[in-house]
Amino acid sequence: MILNFYFCRNQYYFMHPVKHPLPEKSFITALFCLLAWFLMTGQGFSQGVHLKIGLSKATPNYENWLKRSNPDVVPVNLYLLPIDSALQKLVECDGLLLTGGEDVYPGWYGKENDTARCTEMNRHRDSLDIALISKALDVKMPVFAVCRGHQIMNVCLKGTLIIDIPKDVGTQIIHQCDDYLQCFHSVTVPKNSLLFSISKCDSAMVTSNHHQAIERLSPMLGANAYSKDMLIEGIEWQHPAGKSFLLGVQWHPERMEKTNQLSGPLADEFIKQAALFAASHQLKNK
Repeated sequence: MILNFYFCRNQYYFMHPVKHPLPEKSFITALFCLLAWFLMTGQGFSQGVHLKIGLSKATPNYENWLKRSNPDVVPVNLYLLPIDSALQKLVECDGLLLTGGEDVYPGWYGKENDTARCTEMNRHRDSLDIALISKALDVKMPVFAVCRGHQIMNVCLKGTLIIDIPKDVGTQIIHQCDDYLQCFHSVTVPKNSLLFSISKCDSAMVTSNHHQAIERLSPMLGANAYSKDMLIEGIEWQHPAGKSFLLGVQWHPERMEKTNQLSGPLADEFIKQAALFAASHQLKNK
């Protein structure tokens, strides 16, 4: 249908010359947005075509968070595959969601002597996540990162982590509770950030469950949210021009209500960016 629209438009201009036809560049932009709309609304371009989102490790919470924004999204659990197979499957996807989980092995950021201060780790998952990040950034795929995902994104881009917040920073703000579903604290969002432009929110309560956090921020990243103890709670590109969509948050939006400005709008934007990425590939493949 989309290509028929394109050819009919050109045929119309040939048979009915107009003084000021729609510029080719403007038309391509409009066509691109139309393609994105078809994918974002789950209609696709043919029956059975839907957005695919790769998850570094899927759980029902993350899948439901995505589906609250678009019920037709197809989650792809990359954790169950060998790394080479996961990378092959990722290139069939339209976005990458880096999910929460175990501590990142501190040897990745030069603190292997602090390994004993970490809790559960998963070396295979570290290797998988770093490979997925590298591939996604290489093909300019949209990436959204949550908790551990936000941390390993920073590590992958040459940042470091605080090993244990209570011992290394203090307990002014409680970031991890026995009942993780009842662990909340506030964050502030700078108004000049991408996060603010998406959420239209400069402060909110978020659900938190972590004992590590970003220490030295990657030089490629900028902070877009802070807790009251000045820990970095969100990341995005420091210089986004020419780069793909990237957003990371330390909190757990998948455990929060969609109406929370730091949950629902973030999923909506990630899905929109995945649709734009898919639309660009549709155009290239036609």
